[in-house]
Amino acid sequence: MQKVIFFGNAYAQTLLKSVSGFMLILAMLFFPLHGAFAAEGGGSAYLGGNEDFMSGALPGPGFYPIVYAFHYTADELMDGDGNKSPVDFDLNVTGAAFRFIYVSDMKLFGADVAWHVIIPVLTSQAEIVERGVDDSTSGLGDIEVSAVVLGWHLNKNFHVIGALDVWLPVGEYDSGDAASLGRNYWTVSPILDLTYISDGGFELSAKLLYLVNFENPDTDYTTGNEFICDYLVGQHIGNWMFGLNGMVYLQATDDELSGDNVSKSKGQALSIGPAIQYNYKNMFFNLKVQFDTNVENRPRGEKYWFKFMYAF
Repeated sequence: MQKVIFFGNAYAQTLLKSVSGFMLILAMLFFPLHGAFAAEGGGSAYLGGNEDFMSGALPGPGFYPIVYAFHYTADELMDGDGNKSPVDFDLNVTGAAFRFIYVSDMKLFGADVAWHVIIPVLTSQAEIVERGVDDSTSGLGDIEVSAVVLGWHLNKNFHVIGALDVWLPVGEYDSGDAASLGRNYWTVSPILDLTYISDGGFELSAKLLYLVNFENPDTDYTTGNEFICDYLVGQHIGNWMFGLNGMVYLQATDDELSGDNVSKSKGQALSIGPAIQYNYKNMFFNLKVQFDTNVENRPRGEKYWFKFMYAF
């Protein structure tokens, strides 16, 4: 399913310089744009923990539809000290995100060139007893797109993907609805995916994102910039892959309300859990679960995933 190209060391070093330069340009362009919950509504444009096995290895030319089916449930709100808030709270989000990746036969900076779009369809239910909130919404979430995805195969063991993704605020949104599916603001993120796989099948993979969030025009609220890392440590055995996966979430800057900083608003979280994948011909099947821990200023819960890809 995956096209891996083998390069000599000299060429790999040249490509590594190209990767570094590409990410430096993205950082220079987008990192400076922005100086009781972290983030508006305690959420993020990116769910977190989405990617796992071989996340840094772009497949060969072709069309790759992927379905991410998931269920997220949380019944605890954590405060800025990591303690459970005395609030009777319940959140459930179930959905499927339909991702379409096209990998061309073009080259840019020595990398394979691709494009992708992610279209989520969700059902969300939020209940906060003390506030008399009991909302439920179903429909379209915010769409994620990338005009260019670059994939380098530096050698047989090390693979890198660089991209710039944009979240379009087209999802169902109501400022008075705690179960809104859209964020109602634009988000831009440079992304770096890395995969190392040994000759014996041991794998380390990570997807690094730095989300720059823009103001919600309905609330004058700006969610602080966010660093997210999806990670996986795993082992390949024949057509099977086994591992531990999850995410690291750290909010880098304070939220803002009408241009003023919201103090003590930064959130953090770590999630971890088992993952398994089976590759069969031109498709794969993936199951995983992730449990939140070390949570501050966010809900604490767990995510359950099923992922399926078919390569054309």
